Amino acid sequence: MSYSDNNSDPNQPKPGTRLYNPYQDLHLPSQTLYHLPTSPEYLFTEESLHQRRSWGENLTFYTGSAYLSASIAGGAAGFISAFRSFEPTDTLKLKVNRILNSSGHSGRVWGNRVGVVGLIYAGMESGIVAITDRDDVWSSVAAGLGTGAVCRAARGFRSAAVAGALGGLAAGAVVTGKQALKRYAMI
Repeated sequence: MSYSDNNSDPNQPKPGTRLYNPYQDLHLPSQTLYHLPTSPEYLFTEESLHQRRSWGENLTFYTGSAYLSASIAGGAAGFISAFRSFEPTDTLKLKVNRILNSSGHSGRVWGNRVGVVGLIYAGMESGIVAITDRDDVWSSVAAGLGTGAVCRAARGFRSAAVAGALGGLAAGAVVTGKQALKRYAMI
């Protein structure tokens, strides 16, 4: 059994030994190996000039947030629907089952419908930004216009035109509201 001094630092070498440094032959100071940058590193300088999300991040963000918010709203609507359809003879187990089934069904339906709209919007906006190389309010309005038109194209030209106009107005209102919030609420 060897004697160990509890007051000694375990990182200090013992007499007659040395610490192993795997980087000793590289002639680099080991302290600089672990100084990581705090800002993102870009492969190309053009990437650092644009402060926006990539198309993949856009796709994930819009689709996911649309699906999540619509699923929550659909679940709430399903809960209300199940609560209204209670019968006086229902047991507690049957009421809970009715709530879970109705909430789950409505949540899935609403989430899938609105998630697809978010997917189309993300694709449209990323395509418009890639073509015009501008990420401004008008790109979002054009993406909303195109999304509304594509979502209602199967119902005819008039329906697609109305839905496109509503989609453009909605996208413009959301982007303008976001900019107003940033400016006046200082978030």
